[in-house]
Amino acid sequence: MPSKPPAGDPVQDAPQVAAPQHAAAGLTAIAHTLRMAQEQMGVARTARTLLKVNQKDGFDCPGCAWPEGDKRHVAEFCENGAKAVAEEATVRRVTPEFFAAHPVSDLAERSGYWLGQQGRITRPVHLAEGATHYEAVSWEKAFAIIAEELGALDSPDEALFYTSGRTSNEAAFLLQLFAREFGTNNLPDCSNMCHESSGSALTETIGVGKGSVSLEDLHQADLIIVAGQNPGTNHPRMLTALEQAKASGAKIISVNPLPEAGLERFKNPQSVSGLVKGVSLTDLFLQVRIGGDQALFRLLNKLILERGGAVDETFVAAHTHGFDEFAEAARSADWDETLAATGLGRDEIEQALAMVLASERTIVCWAMGLTQHKHSVATIREVVNFLLLRGNIGRPGAGVCPVRGHSNVQGDRTMGIFERPSAAFLDALEAEFGFAPPRHHGLDVVRSIEALRDGRAKVFFAMGGNFVAATPDTDVTEAAVRRARLTVHVSTKLNRSHAVTGRRALILPTLGRTDKDVQAGGRQVVTVEDSMGMVHASRGNLAPASPHLLSEPAIVARMARAVLGPASRTPWEEFEKDYGTIRDRIARVVPGFVDFNAKIARPGGFALPHAPRDERRFPTATGKANFTAAPVEYPKLPAGRLLLQTLRSHDQYNTTIYGLDDRYRGIRGGRRVVLVHPDDARELGLADGAYADLVGEWKDGVERRAPGFRVVHYPTARGCAAAYYPETNVLVPLDSTADTSNTPASKSVIVRLEQSPSA
Repeated sequence: MPSKPPAGDPVQDAPQVAAPQHAAAGLTAIAHTLRMAQEQMGVARTARTLLKVNQKDGFDCPGCAWPEGDKRHVAEFCENGAKAVAEEATVRRVTPEFFAAHPVSDLAERSGYWLGQQGRITRPVHLAEGATHYEAVSWEKAFAIIAEELGALDSPDEALFYTSGRTSNEAAFLLQLFAREFGTNNLPDCSNMCHESSGSALTETIGVGKGSVSLEDLHQADLIIVAGQNPGTNHPRMLTALEQAKASGAKIISVNPLPEAGLERFKNPQSVSGLVKGVSLTDLFLQVRIGGDQALFRLLNKLILERGGAVDETFVAAHTHGFDEFAEAARSADWDETLAATGLGRDEIEQALAMVLASERTIVCWAMGLTQHKHSVATIREVVNFLLLRGNIGRPGAGVCPVRGHSNVQGDRTMGIFERPSAAFLDALEAEFGFAPPRHHGLDVVRSIEALRDGRAKVFFAMGGNFVAATPDTDVTEAAVRRARLTVHVSTKLNRSHAVTGRRALILPTLGRTDKDVQAGGRQVVTVEDSMGMVHASRGNLAPASPHLLSEPAIVARMARAVLGPASRTPWEEFEKDYGTIRDRIARVVPGFVDFNAKIARPGGFALPHAPRDERRFPTATGKANFTAAPVEYPKLPAGRLLLQTLRSHDQYNTTIYGLDDRYRGIRGGRRVVLVHPDDARELGLADGAYADLVGEWKDGVERRAPGFRVVHYPTARGCAAAYYPETNVLVPLDSTADTSNTPASKSVIVRLEQSPSA
């Protein structure tokens, strides 16, 4: 039988520590998956649900955005995907009685883990101004409250409409349509905090802010470089693709400050041989210092230029711009500076170069380890330089592969969730719907927090996500959100953001991916876009958690009718009844979606066009792929300080905490740990098992403190440390962001460790 949620918060500051593991998945992952699924769903519901995950006639996993191949395994899910499904399909319920028993002040004292374990929210609830408890409210009243607060604004730009990556294409399109008909481009989204740096760099250099490879390209590659990424925890199904690439003869270079079990050895649970033996994935591990990736790729580019015949001169001449300026900058790369920036040995870089030169088809994959630094955009531009030099974009088995974290985070951007929309998109929207959308730029996540802090934004609406836990500078962010007149969260489960409210607050419970969606027009499907530009349908198979839930498209459509009133010519009621009518409009507004409804009827969906991949055509300002020549940057550490990166534990997806273990790193029963190289810890006088406060130092002179972390001696790169978010988000200043993309620099935080009393 499913277990009950925890009655009280477990102790989280006394973790047990063992040696890290050197292989991912296997029998342990199967056992852990089944245990957690059965605790949340029970045996029969577990089988009925998991067998539909990522199937052509099933629903898209609400976890990561890794694509599926045309041929699907009967168990087309990973351990962490199963955890995400189990938490959504749980039989635990949060009712109005729960809110009556727990004032907001109590919820604010609870951990994110405890909140998430309570189950699915069953009714819309309202926190009135001055009230201590959320109380059940009708949907009509909830939308009237939103209409009242939005109608009282002095300007539409005083409203913020945030979107989480889990939102479907249909709901995302409606939300941006409503926001723009209301009169604002304030559409911050979770992309602003993760792959905005990728989109900024790729749009400038190749003309499309998305990856250029397919799943089949990974299988055909000669060399795959995995940089700043931990697939074993964050997108475990990628390990299967790497396993297949290895079987076809590919070599793999891992570039990361931490050794990661999944990139060492993968025990594929989908085969007997995989379970028993597994496969070693990484051929060369480059344990780079945090933030040293740009210097590494710059030196590799210098060495390629110096090697006769290594440059694809035909491709460079025909398809690129800016080569001479780039080459001049690359040739000035210095060995000593590179070794200092990366912490690598000369022999390691020369070994990597040999593998690069031996490869005709190279792919570079990356994730947050590259995107969340001040110089992230420059780093990714350097990765593009590296691939352009040898013609590795627009060739089968080669290209750029930013691995998006959250399911449909890429689709939301495609649907227009962007604070800086193109003129072409706004022109198409105006032609289709007959209103003039705003043309001035809106606010991204960081600027939205600043607007709330300064009183320039007064209403905050979130379609999914856990905004206050996902964002930087926790104390500043929470104080800013509390200044709002109204906060609204469309959610399936409780999280920290529900306890950090404006003067009034609403929680609007919605259907999840696993739920059947039946509207007046019949049973509905939604669509998502994966990390490689494939769009496909998603169909839930479970009875909704409550008869009082609305779907995300229905919530947006009813909100729009309440706010905009009869003056709006947009057929909101029609959109709610039949999502096919939304897709008909998407097909006329968004490039690549012609015959949208017909295309998603085909099993497996369809690929969106990608000019660099499909035609070797680069829609940039120059009409060609652009080499760039930014100065090399890397963090410089004062004496006695460490460079901290925030990361996830294995029992975690983004800010959702499934459990208190990080199995692959040997951490159990706790989250307040800081991983430090033994030599660094000894120099700082910190024994393994000691407790320390993490103190962030920043140019504004304000010290930010995260207290009570257990020091774990761990094989990190020297001078580097790692700890879990959201616990360490408090250390990331709001104005510490990447140049150009404005993404929080959560992977390079200068800290000192101060001894504190043991837990």
